[in-house]
Amino acid sequence: MFEYVLPLLIGVVIIAYIFGKPFYVEYQRNQIKKLPFPEPWRKIIKRRIPYFKQMPADLQLQLKKHIQVFIAEKQFAGYEGIQINDDIKVTVAAQACLLLLNRKTDYYPKLNTIVLYPGAFIKNQTATDQAGVHSEHSTVMLGESWDFGKVILSWQHTVEGAIEPNDGANVVIHEFAHQLDQENGTANGAPILGKDGNYQCWSSVFDREYQQLKQQTHHDEPSLLDSYGATNPAEFFAVASEVFFEQSKLLFDQHRSLYLQLKSYYQVDPVNWH
Repeated sequence: MFEYVLPLLIGVVIIAYIFGKPFYVEYQRNQIKKLPFPEPWRKIIKRRIPYFKQMPADLQLQLKKHIQVFIAEKQFAGYEGIQINDDIKVTVAAQACLLLLNRKTDYYPKLNTIVLYPGAFIKNQTATDQAGVHSEHSTVMLGESWDFGKVILSWQHTVEGAIEPNDGANVVIHEFAHQLDQENGTANGAPILGKDGNYQCWSSVFDREYQQLKQQTHHDEPSLLDSYGATNPAEFFAVASEVFFEQSKLLFDQHRSLYLQLKSYYQVDPVNWH
């Protein structure tokens, strides 16, 4: 009899864990959000994140609660002499959580660890051409988002991106936009839009804007959107997200359809923050 009961009990425990874990995680997050926001963290935000004071009061409060959960759940690792401290954690979290406001979020569920280098870092890559010839090359990187597990950032550029909130360049926003894009698989410029999302409209607007940027880049024409966005649709989404938060008025004036799609996705209207 026991030989049948034990597997049954194990099965019940496994099922209870699978179905109960989301409720437990949500409970833990709510408990974290009830904790007072540490005063030293307030000082870090004031010193590092100037856009914070431009935001509506309700979004400021929401962002602080997201920061608390993010720091509680994610691991940070420093390379090449970087010592992880609250300054680093809060500066990264404040920018990453900007992308989570006003909507249901699972706090970048694929992400476990944020890795910090002092500055730009080198990525060695191997490529194979059509003839089967292997070659190696090195690329200087400011940040990188992995499909599963990691975001890698230059601390120098993380700080610079935060302290200048109106230049349309923010490595943290860029890499965490990739994380959102990667939630449904490999990044392709089409994140999960939610139950009210219109993928056909999103695809139409983004493809048109992406093709326009490719043409402008090919002809060396100036554009509000950085030419790196012409690399592929995933990079276009990340670059557009940077501009949406940092140069919202210009994006609204020059690329209104794109702005409105991003406004619908991110559920915020940063034009009104400035």
